[in-house]
Amino acid sequence: MSSSSPVMGLDKLRETLDGVLVCPSSPGWDAARAAWQLAVDQRPVAVVRAASVRDVVATVEAAARLGLRVAPQATGHNAAPLGPLDGTILLRTSAMRGVTIDAERQIARVEAGALWADVTAAASAHGLTGLAGTAPDVGVVGYTLGGGLSWFARLYGLAANHVLSADIVTADGELRTIDATRDAALFWAIRGGGGSFGVVTALEFRLFPITQVHAGTLLWPIERAAEVLGAWREWVRSVPETVTSMGRLLWFPPIPQIPEPLRGRSFVAVQAACLLDPTVADPLFAPLRALGPELDTVSPTPITELGAMHMDPQEPTPIAGDGFQLAEFSPAALEALLRVVGPQADVPLLTVELRHLGGALAPGRPGGGAVSGMDAAFAVFSTGIVPDAGVEAAAHAVLDEMSDALAPWKAETAFRNFTERSGPRFDRLETHIRLQRIKADYDPTDLIHANHPVTPVG
Repeated sequence: MSSSSPVMGLDKLRETLDGVLVCPSSPGWDAARAAWQLAVDQRPVAVVRAASVRDVVATVEAAARLGLRVAPQATGHNAAPLGPLDGTILLRTSAMRGVTIDAERQIARVEAGALWADVTAAASAHGLTGLAGTAPDVGVVGYTLGGGLSWFARLYGLAANHVLSADIVTADGELRTIDATRDAALFWAIRGGGGSFGVVTALEFRLFPITQVHAGTLLWPIERAAEVLGAWREWVRSVPETVTSMGRLLWFPPIPQIPEPLRGRSFVAVQAACLLDPTVADPLFAPLRALGPELDTVSPTPITELGAMHMDPQEPTPIAGDGFQLAEFSPAALEALLRVVGPQADVPLLTVELRHLGGALAPGRPGGGAVSGMDAAFAVFSTGIVPDAGVEAAAHAVLDEMSDALAPWKAETAFRNFTERSGPRFDRLETHIRLQRIKADYDPTDLIHANHPVTPVG
């Protein structure tokens, strides 16, 4: 193949698209290739801003002809594990944001670029909601393919377990509708196995009749971290599956976007969502309230306001982050954590959070996909805003130090949605081998390039 062949082929692709092909010489190139995660410098061969399923098929077929790869991406929140995009077309699906609600059947159908904010707004009009994550601007498809951990996870399990069908363009350019009976192995793989198996252009999944949740944040000065996180650890031992919560360490930067009482200060927090009537839910929080929080917002909360509770950045942001799972969170583990990121530490992070798992998140759920649950007691995720390379290096050093400090209590597997850096496989060996074989069946040349890739093995 001559060096000009890909360029000529891309010119032909441009003529077939409903959307837009952007090349390095095109105006708007930097904006087109940028991920939400601004610390990642994505440099593909070209960017296709798809406007239709037809564009997705055309891009996959063109890449196959030209010896290139395709990397699907809606928002790019978890862009770092994609790695280099040499020889790759970045396929942006962010314009494909259609959401359809079947209120009678309690099912949502979403296109590849839909955000959780889109689904929440559409479903709430019918008294329904989906298993959204903490950030409303995260893409539904990528979140769900990676598993999907919501505020209701201990009661309903992972979002991937509630997918009913998917439309997917496989590496041969075929658009397939898959479910438990059609291409069942592929359907199993995409539910938690990630995006390596094709370009998902639509998902159908269950909704739940939830309009209000008893939820909010309890805040204490970070100097009380050992006391509060210790009490929270004991508290979660007895809460029902209707309660999903997390313990957090928070370092608020001194910027105008932060409310004055919090600006430039550091806190230990407990955040929780409870699917119980307030008369039953309120007494559950008594042990935490007995610690005298400085701020207590736990109250009946409309489902449309739940997305603001986690206080995620609302605009594309340069971040450094990573996560892992704990088999247990013992007093010794808490002590090890606070030696690294406790009140006395100078920490270049925004948050360290520990999410309580268990309940319906137990693995082995009947009818589940490649990841049917989380074989751990807690999930840890930490992140910091990194405006320059020096801060980024310092943040990664702390992330590594924290990971090493908690190594004795780590679970055997990790979770794709919370892993911001490339690393070893996430699944148990038998699951990983099965995923590799399914990848070989549907994409033997590894044309589809996803974050946390699965390589084809026959």
